[in-house]
Amino acid sequence: MWDAAEEENLRNIERGLSLRGRRDSLLDLGCDDGVRTLRFARAAHAAELHGVELVEARAALAEERGIRVAIGDLRDPLPYEDARFGAVVSNQVIEHLAGTDRFVAEIRRVLRPGGIAVVSTENLASWHNIAALLLGWQPFSLTNVSSTRSGLGNPVALHRAEDQAGRESWQHVRVFSYRGLRELFEAHSFSVVHVLGAGYYPLPARVGRVEPRHAAFLTVVATA
Repeated sequence: MWDAAEEENLRNIERGLSLRGRRDSLLDLGCDDGVRTLRFARAAHAAELHGVELVEARAALAEERGIRVAIGDLRDPLPYEDARFGAVVSNQVIEHLAGTDRFVAEIRRVLRPGGIAVVSTENLASWHNIAALLLGWQPFSLTNVSSTRSGLGNPVALHRAEDQAGRESWQHVRVFSYRGLRELFEAHSFSVVHVLGAGYYPLPARVGRVEPRHAAFLTVVATA
């Protein structure tokens, strides 16, 4: 179910990037090894590809795939001039950042007028998170909050009890609901076009597209 939800979420990102015509340039925030960046670029029809990645080894792999990567921490200002890109995408990154206002403001700054931002994250109000709270557990999306081990407070959490030493950047800091994510982008002068959902445990992943408010993943699509 997790794999199906994740794949449906990637399709939602592609749907968002394909809206309103071609984009000449794309910036992927948290581009990892670049595999998904190439997939997103095809959806946006973007030929000029850039990325920001914290882990140097992953950045090197993305560079080998033709992506111009800046190695840096997304808690810092982005190393690009104003109105630089036609599209900015970020998948499963915002929940790891304490400075969400700076992150969204920086996306707004580097997007040119009419540019599109597509940002995906886990949904705090997903049914499986709500069920965990009803049982008195940590919600699934907020179990990796310690540098000692993962899965705290939830006996069936993914990767429970794994050693988290040296993986502080993997921790979740802030997780949004449908309305919270939408209003965050509106607060930074974005026009929100869609908030798409993916995954709807235990139902098929595509149900999240019909009723995104309790889906496993959310993707906000917004224009500058």
